[in-house]
Amino acid sequence: MFLFLAVVSAALLPLAANGQVSTPTRAQSSDETAPTFKYQAYVGYAYTSLNQVNQSRYGLSGVNASITRNFGRYFGITAEGGYYRYPFSTPEVANSTITPSVESVLFGPVLHAQIYGKFDGFIHGLLGGEHTGGASQTPNISFAGGFGGGVDYNLNPRFSVRASGDIIGASFSLTGNSAELGNSPHKTWDSRAAFGVVYHF
Repeated sequence: MFLFLAVVSAALLPLAANGQVSTPTRAQSSDETAPTFKYQAYVGYAYTSLNQVNQSRYGLSGVNASITRNFGRYFGITAEGGYYRYPFSTPEVANSTITPSVESVLFGPVLHAQIYGKFDGFIHGLLGGEHTGGASQTPNISFAGGFGGGVDYNLNPRFSVRASGDIIGASFSLTGNSAELGNSPHKTWDSRAAFGVVYHF
C-alpha cells in the first residue's frame, strides 16, 4: 500500500508543479523607478518691474541663481541671489548719472510636486534683503520678501528648463527727495520673471 501511494504521488508531482501560477508583482510606478536627488541648482535670465528703483522706467534685466535642498518628495529650502540693471542705454540714463541696479539675496521654503507627465510645479515664499546701487536710494540695504512659483519641464532625470514668476516687496526712496518721502523709505511691490536651466544632483 505504501509503495502504491508513493508511485501515485511521484506521478502527480509534475502536474502539481505545472499547475502553480506565480503571483504577478506590482508594476513600479514612474515615481518609484525615477532617481531621487537631494539638490537642485538653477541659473537663468531674470527681469524685475520698473518700481524696483526710482527712475527705472523700463524695468531691470539680469541673472537669477538658486540652490534648493530637498527634504523628501514635496518640500525643500531655497537660497537664491539675483543681479538686475538696465538692459539698454536710454536717454533718461545717458543724460544723467543714474544707472540703477539691484542685488538680492533671499531664502525660504518651497513646495513642489509633479503636475503632469514631465511637468513639475512649485511655489515658494522668500525673505531676505536687497541692495540698490547707482540711484541714491535709501536705505542702502532693505529688508525684502515675497512669494511666487513656477513650472519645470524635465528634459531628463538630471536637467530641466524652468519658467517662474513672483512678487517681491522692499522699501526704498530717493535720498532728500520730499516727493519720495526723503529719508523715510516707502514700500514697493515688484513683479519678477525668470527663465533658465535646473540641474538635479
